[in-house]
This record gives sequence, structure tokens and C-alpha cells, in this order.
Amino acid sequence: MPSEALKMIRSRYVHTGSTIAWLDAVRDYWLVLGAVALFALPSLIWLMAGEWSLEQGAAGPIILATGGWLLMREARTIRNMPGRITWAMAGMVPAALGYVFAYVVGMLWLSWLSTYIALIIVLYSYIGGRALMRLWFPLTYLLFLVPPPFMLIAPITQSRKLWLSVTSVDLLSTLGFEAAYNGTTLYIDQYELLIADACAGMNSLISLLAIGLFYVYVLYRADWRYAILLAMMTLPVAMIANLARILLLLLATHYLGIARVEGVLHETAGLFMFLVALGCLIGLDTALGPLRRRLARS
Repeated sequence: MPSEALKMIRSRYVHTGSTIAWLDAVRDYWLVLGAVALFALPSLIWLMAGEWSLEQGAAGPIILATGGWLLMREARTIRNMPGRITWAMAGMVPAALGYVFAYVVGMLWLSWLSTYIALIIVLYSYIGGRALMRLWFPLTYLLFLVPPPFMLIAPITQSRKLWLSVTSVDLLSTLGFEAAYNGTTLYIDQYELLIADACAGMNSLISLLAIGLFYVYVLYRADWRYAILLAMMTLPVAMIANLARILLLLLATHYLGIARVEGVLHETAGLFMFLVALGCLIGLDTALGPLRRRLARS
């Protein structure tokens, strides 16, 4: 009977050629939306108390808000062709099992991955596979909310820290500053600084990548060749932003002392990193304007 009830609710929205009005969807899908919210709420609270309360996860709420907005905006233009309810129910079984297992063993990334899979399954059951494909970017963008497992990112994080150590010290030494490094520990004058995950971790890099891709998609999704070119530049832009943050902290330590750097200035450096990333992306976009216009004409 529950499946029949779901079919009756969905049948009201099978209007060939019509678009989904956002307010109507919220009004009539309130039961499903409530169920999804209930499914995601524990993981969301878990993230807010953990990852999002740290500096390296500060972009999480921004990704969630912009991803939700983009998903709803794109959903207004799609046509409803509901998927097979049996497939949806079959897909919900492993998602629910993964969700329960994640809470038993305390794996945040698995709980969010299970929630994400459940969201896709619910969308499939109401709009169908073809319409789901049109939501590929909003759904991919929301995937950045899933914290990557530590065992996967730890080696990459360490190598990035070492690269930042070597590069920042080489740059400052070239400019005449007394700087040195030992692994991920930096020395400038008589001061010692440690490159932490907040400064060079994969989470900060992933957040910068996500926001950069959002910028590219919203502005240039119609011009797919230029969008791909600009999207490929988001990774080096994110790396440059990380390097700029390390250099800022080292220079501030040299001129102001370690006491001031460990206070408000250290927190401000995170905002500086995002501003550098966004500024670099906008600068590249502006510099590549002639190429963009040439591609548009071809």
C-alpha cells in the first residue's frame, strides 16, 4: 500500500511538457522532503559539530546553500517522467544499511555518502533517469559535502604540505628573508610555524575547487569548451591560494611577531585565501575574454 500511495502522489505531477514550479513542489512533496530532511539531519548535525566547526570545513555551509539553490533552480526547467518505484526501493536498501553502519562505527563520510545516494534515489523516483541526468552538475557539486576518508587524503595532504614548505621558503629566500624548513615546519627569523591541515589540507583544497567550479558553471555552462578550460584552471588556482596564505602568515610573522599571527590574523588568512582564489579565477576569466569570444563565434 505505501508504494500505491507514492504512485498516487507522483501521478499528480506527470504533466508532459509542463515545468515544475518550486513552490508547488514544496507544497505537495512536503512528505518526501520531510523524510529526506529527517534522513540527513543527524549527519548534518554531526558535520556542524565536527568538520564545519573547524576552519578547514568552513566552506561546507556555503556549498550546501549554493548547491541547494542550484538544484532547485535547475529542477524548475525539467519535465517529470517518474522512474520505476521497484528500482528506487531496491536502491534504498543498501543506502539505508550504509547509513546505519556509518553511525554504528562512527564514519561521517559514509553517513553523508549514504544520505547523498538516498537523495539521488528519491529524485529518480519522482523525475526519472533522463531528468536526473540534467541535474548532473548540482548533484556533483553537492558531492563535495561528503568528507573524504582520512586514509585516502592523508598521503596527499602530506605531500601538499611538503610542496608548500619548499616553495614558500624558496620564494622568501630569493627575496632575501631568512627562512628555512624541516618537513612541514617552517622557520623565519627566530620563529617557528607548523603547516596545519587548515592551511594546506585536502578539505580546504576541495572547498576551493567546489566554489571555483560553481563560478564556472553558473556563468559559462552554455559555452562548454570554455567552461572546461576554465574548470581545469581551478586546481592550480586553489594551490596558488594555499601558497599565498602560507606566504602571508610567514611575512606577518616576520614583521609583526608570532603573537599577533596566532590570533585574529591567522583566522583572517583563511578569508584571504578564498579571496585570492576568487580573484585569480576572475582575473583568468578576464584575461581569457578574447579566447572566450573566439570560441563562441566558432
